[in-house]
Amino acid sequence: MSAFQPIRYWKHPCIPGSFTASRISAGSTFARTFTTTRPRIPWRNIHQSAQKRTYQRPFQYQRFQQRGPGIFRRWAARPTFYYEVGGIAAAGTGVYIYNLDTVPVSGRRRFNVVPADWEAEMGLQLYEGTLRQFEGQILSRHRPEHRLVKRVLDRLIPHSGLAADGPTAWEVHVIDDPRQLNAFVIPGNKVFVFTGILGICETEDGLAAVLGHEIAHNVAHHSAERISQLVLLAPFFIPLWIGLTGALGYDFGITRFILNYAFQLPGSRAAEAEADYIGLLMMASSCYNPAAALRLWQRMEMAERERGGGAPPEFLSTHPSNHNRIDKIREWMAEAEGKRDENNCGMMGSYGFTL
Repeated sequence: MSAFQPIRYWKHPCIPGSFTASRISAGSTFARTFTTTRPRIPWRNIHQSAQKRTYQRPFQYQRFQQRGPGIFRRWAARPTFYYEVGGIAAAGTGVYIYNLDTVPVSGRRRFNVVPADWEAEMGLQLYEGTLRQFEGQILSRHRPEHRLVKRVLDRLIPHSGLAADGPTAWEVHVIDDPRQLNAFVIPGNKVFVFTGILGICETEDGLAAVLGHEIAHNVAHHSAERISQLVLLAPFFIPLWIGLTGALGYDFGITRFILNYAFQLPGSRAAEAEADYIGLLMMASSCYNPAAALRLWQRMEMAERERGGGAPPEFLSTHPSNHNRIDKIREWMAEAEGKRDENNCGMMGSYGFTL
C-alpha cells in the first residue's frame, strides 16, 4: 500500500475553525501540518491602536500649519493693492494733519483727537475713584493745610488761562499722609496735595512751583495727548497683541512693556519739561519768585538721595526727572523774571509757613 494518499482535510480537535492537510498516511513516520486560518492567540489591531493614539495626541500645533494664503497675501495679490495702500496712507496722513493742535504757552504742535469734554469726563471717573481710595484721610476745608493750598491756587488760576468757575470749577483736597511726597491735578480741575510734600515746599513760593507744574498739565491737556498717542499706536499694537496672545495664550506683560517703555515714557518726559516751563511762567506771572522752583527741585533730588538709592519720592516717580531739568529751568529764568516784571510784582518776597 502506497504511503501517499489523496489530500484529506479534517478539523483539528483543539483549534476551532482550523484544518490540517496531509499528503502522507497516519502511519507514516513523517508528518507536516499547517493551519489555514489565524491562530487562537488574538492579534493586535495595529490600525485601531494607531488611530486611538492619534486622537489622544495634543493637536494645538495644528494652528501653525499653513492652510492657504493669509489675508495679507490675498490682499497683496490684488491688482489694486498699491493703490489701496496709497489711499490708506493718504487718508491716515490727512487725519493726522487735521487733528494737529498747538499747546498753549509753549507753542508745541502735537496730535490730539480727544475733545476737552471727553477728557474731563474720564477725569471725573478717576476723581471719584480717588475720593474712594483716600476716604477718611482728606482733611477738612477748615484745616490750615487746606487753606494754604487754596490760597496759593487762587493766585495761580487767573494766570493759567483756565476758567476759575463754571462746570469745571477748581476743587482742592489735602490728604493727610506725611510719608507721601506727592501732588497731582486730575483732568477736570481736581487738585490733590499730600501733607508730606508741604515740608519739601517750605514756602508758598515752593508750593506755587509744585501747583504751577501740576496745573500746567491741565493747561496743555497732556492726558488727552497720551490717549491720542494710543490711537496712533492702535493699528500697529492691536495686530501684535492679537498675534502674541493667540500664539502663546498669554502676553507675558508685553502689552504693558510696549505702552509704558516704548511709547508712554518718552512722551512723559517731553510733557514734564513742558509742564516745568508753563508752570514756571505761571508762578512768575502770579508774583511768586521763580527761583523757588530751582530750590524745590534741588530739595527733591536731596530727598531722593536720602532714600539710599531706593524708590524715589512719589512726585519724582510720577514726574520723571532728567539730568538737565535744573539746567533748563535756569535757561528759562530770565523769561520768568520778565513775566514777573510785566505784572508789576515789585519787591514781593517769599513767605514761609508754619503748620
